[in-house]
Amino acid sequence: MREAYHVELEELAGKLADMSAQAATAMERATKALLEADLALAEQVIGDDSKIDDARAQCEEEAYALLALQAPVATDLRTVLAVIHAAESLERMGDLALHVAKAARRRHPANALPEPVQPYFAEMGEAVVRLARRTQEVIKSKDVEAARSLEADDDQVDEIHRHLFSVIMAKDWEFGVPAAVDVTLLGRFYERYADHAVSVAKRMVFVATGKMPGYGSDEDI
Repeated sequence: MREAYHVELEELAGKLADMSAQAATAMERATKALLEADLALAEQVIGDDSKIDDARAQCEEEAYALLALQAPVATDLRTVLAVIHAAESLERMGDLALHVAKAARRRHPANALPEPVQPYFAEMGEAVVRLARRTQEVIKSKDVEAARSLEADDDQVDEIHRHLFSVIMAKDWEFGVPAAVDVTLLGRFYERYADHAVSVAKRMVFVATGKMPGYGSDEDI
């Protein structure tokens, strides 16, 4: 009976890792749609968002069932609680990719981003997708050092996000207020996506050590 229970725990962690992979793919596609004004790809991201929502619902349902039926303690309890919190963060990562895709669709056939800021978003896109992929591996391995190493990519995204404000506030900004608003909102989506990935990694450190680390953003923890 206990062996079957631990198999269920492992399967639950596997589903959480799959959610991280889905969120990574969603943002990878959304970024490509944004940079290339690719309407078909934007529509694909928008249509696939419900799959991440469904995955969260399934993870939470199974986690609550384990709480009710198995009354887990110690590491097992931390695992179940981490799944519940992490599934929420991963769903929000999917939602943020959705927002990026909707911005690309809204401005189509024009590009939502002025050309001078496109390289910044390409760099942020690569960084946040890398974060989500590494988070997927951390969920599987519960490697504390690997989880802590995510901070560097998060810092990179934060730095670019801050720099975007100086770009749109510069005297030579010639693209008007609507474009500045788009850049501000889109930059925020990437910054929050990275924060949620770090939040999930923190949950895995909590599973392994019983302590919540203090690095990175503490929002949504």
